[in-house]
Amino acid sequence: MEGSGQSGESAENLNGTNQNPLPPIVFRADTNAVFGTEGYGLDVSAGQITITAQAGPGYFYAVQTLRQLLPPAIEYSGTLPYALSVASVRIRDHPRFEWRGAMLDVSGHFFGPADVKRYMDLMALYKLNRLHLHLSDDQGWRLEIPGRPALTDIGARTQVGGGEGGYYTLAEWDDLVAYAASRNITIVPEIDMPGHTNAALASIAELNCDGRRTEPYTGIDVGFSSLCVDREETYAFVDDVVREIAQRSPGAYFHVGGDEVTTLSATEYNAFMDRAAEIVARHGKLFMAWDGVAETRMTLPPGAVIQVWRPQTADTGQHLVDAVSRGARLILSPADRIYVDMKYDASSRLGLRWAGFNDTRDAYDWDPATLVSGVPDSAILGVEAPLWTETAETIRDLEWLAFPRLPGVAEIGWTAHERRDWTTYRTRLAAHGPRWDVLGINYYPSPLVF
Repeated sequence: MEGSGQSGESAENLNGTNQNPLPPIVFRADTNAVFGTEGYGLDVSAGQITITAQAGPGYFYAVQTLRQLLPPAIEYSGTLPYALSVASVRIRDHPRFEWRGAMLDVSGHFFGPADVKRYMDLMALYKLNRLHLHLSDDQGWRLEIPGRPALTDIGARTQVGGGEGGYYTLAEWDDLVAYAASRNITIVPEIDMPGHTNAALASIAELNCDGRRTEPYTGIDVGFSSLCVDREETYAFVDDVVREIAQRSPGAYFHVGGDEVTTLSATEYNAFMDRAAEIVARHGKLFMAWDGVAETRMTLPPGAVIQVWRPQTADTGQHLVDAVSRGARLILSPADRIYVDMKYDASSRLGLRWAGFNDTRDAYDWDPATLVSGVPDSAILGVEAPLWTETAETIRDLEWLAFPRLPGVAEIGWTAHERRDWTTYRTRLAAHGPRWDVLGINYYPSPLVF
């Protein structure tokens, strides 16, 4: 795959179709800082494979490209009874955007550590480097918080449809963070607030304005729940949660959600978000939230990131332009393009359709630079593909929804727009089908591609 798999900047086949038995691999330092932190050079000749990079991510991404240059049999875990060959090639490659992400909702349906690791393995193959984990919502709370046992004793029990939920222990969280780092992925934790909070409200009575716990919720409606923003107990709770997660999450950002709140006035919402942002900063993290915060007059803290998901109108676009003028940067996650939980078409067995049908071409054939009029490239931190799990219950469901759409998002994040076109991409993507078969990926065989 160009960019997300190979030759994002330039590639040259040095010997036509010449294939060489796999020679020794030499790693060299990019002493002149030509490639940047994530870029690399890859040179394959008859006598040697040379990988040149400035830092660990560059070396890692070069290996992923080499992996894709090799035949799919390389993905087997056992010893092969024959030698592998790779074409002679010269590649100079670096990403367009710093942030190339995927979001996984583990609140709608819970996915255990093994499933999350599997998802990270598939992300890493295509050089995605941020895993945004949506850890709390109305249907479930998914992370142990010391001193707040009710969150997991009560709030973690449920999920969409009423099935058994679950949560990550602190040891499991630490292991996931370390596993991500080994694949050059940073986990971005999200605790949604002040809305999407029924699991917390059902666990801790003091978070409710009437002092009474709510009933657990297993539906998929949104907008009905909110923390009681007038109670100091609420801010003590937010402080406990942010502190515990921040000290175990080495990434720069803490995502506070902040969207789809219908039960608070603008004044109440702004006051809460200002205090939440202060708490995030106090614990050493940068503030990140969904694009609802752009419509408010909350004080955006330095380094704030807004995640854009709604189709843009003149009004919402102007709000984002104003937020950027106040120093915010944007992560682009347009629901009608890269929400990979949307149905591919009317026959899809999984997914929702409130944002329309998103097939493989829809997820690929767009340019982040033109999504929000009036926002310069310098304000776009990157792209991220959310996967909400109202209809996904197993890792096989996640794979079916994400593939073949997720590699297209990876290429958007890596490769300059002028170097991308659907016709050649479709051909290159189809060639990955045999590799996905070997990897056991339960992908959707889109008629647009396969």
